[in-house]
Amino acid sequence: MIQKRLPLIPVLVALVLACTVTGSTRVAVPELPLRLTGAEYWKLSADLSEPNGNFRSENLLSNEMAFASLLPPVVAATKPGGVYMGVGPEQNFTYIGAIKPRMAFITDVRRGNLHVLLMYKAVFEMSANRAEFVGKLFTKAKPASLTASSSIADIMDTYWEVPTGDEKAYAANLDAILNHLTKTNAIPLDAVDRDGVSRAYRAFYAYGPAMDYSATTSLTQLSGGRAATYRDLMKQTDENGKPLTYLGAEASYAYVKDLFAKNMIVPVVGNFAGPKAIRAIGNYVRSKGSTISAFYLSSVEPYLRRDGTQATFCASAATLPISDSSVFIRTGAGASSGASFANPAAPRLGSYQNGAVVPMLNGCWVSPTSSSRSAAPRAQSVTR
Repeated sequence: MIQKRLPLIPVLVALVLACTVTGSTRVAVPELPLRLTGAEYWKLSADLSEPNGNFRSENLLSNEMAFASLLPPVVAATKPGGVYMGVGPEQNFTYIGAIKPRMAFITDVRRGNLHVLLMYKAVFEMSANRAEFVGKLFTKAKPASLTASSSIADIMDTYWEVPTGDEKAYAANLDAILNHLTKTNAIPLDAVDRDGVSRAYRAFYAYGPAMDYSATTSLTQLSGGRAATYRDLMKQTDENGKPLTYLGAEASYAYVKDLFAKNMIVPVVGNFAGPKAIRAIGNYVRSKGSTISAFYLSSVEPYLRRDGTQATFCASAATLPISDSSVFIRTGAGASSGASFANPAAPRLGSYQNGAVVPMLNGCWVSPTSSSRSAAPRAQSVTR
């Protein structure tokens, strides 16, 4: 008896169809988006945020001269490609440019910080290089001598002497900033947020690169003394004179600019001890299959301890998805826990110059029984 053989072509077709159907049913691996639309960016910010809060100062500018101490251990500990979390204004850009996350969330209790970050977003995206950026930030005409290859010392020192533009120049720049945000990026800012961005940019126009931590949107007189100016902060170097800040090299500037252009630096309004923001960011990052690379805390924790809310923050921080290389970055009085680093070369004694870089374990603290990341319980260093 002769058996019939199945025709070869139909069998191959059936196999291909089976593979196709099987492939189509596979569950997609979650991952961070490559970019967000303006509408997605604004909705994500709103979804993660809490109501506007208050702080004793506006923090239009940081007061930390600690990059020489903190950047090396941060870069050594972290891996590119994760998610950065931070607080406050421009100091975050230096950490972002150094560790190169795929996405960043900058949280602050005041909505005013969101306005400052929106202003920065537009100025970054509208400026081809660092020299253009500083000119637009302070409404100063760019001298022909400044180019993309100019050192940050030359850029800041030159603009220190350049006269600030007139009111017409300021108004034109502000109009370009608001148009870039609302039209080019299609971010639906309401009148309150537009006014907030305007007030922030007015402050940078009024104070110029001499502004310091005491600058306000009410344009009060600077406190003076030995506070670090914008020029001081941007000119920070390591012990060998290598520039460290986000304006220290075109590559760092370009990385931050690109992340802004992709709408991947998301401003969030929230209290570190609040009920929503920190946990919501963690849930979003976890849903995208990623982890927090670094969480810059500045010196927020002493205020939480004073208010009796540190434990609430620690409980929220414990829910964040981390890896065995995730770190907290603390400065000033917030650096009382963990290995501290001092910067003896910092010229401005009125600014924070010390800090600590510690593993993100047990919510807020390094395990008391271990002196290194490898000795910590494994359950605390896997994605959660």
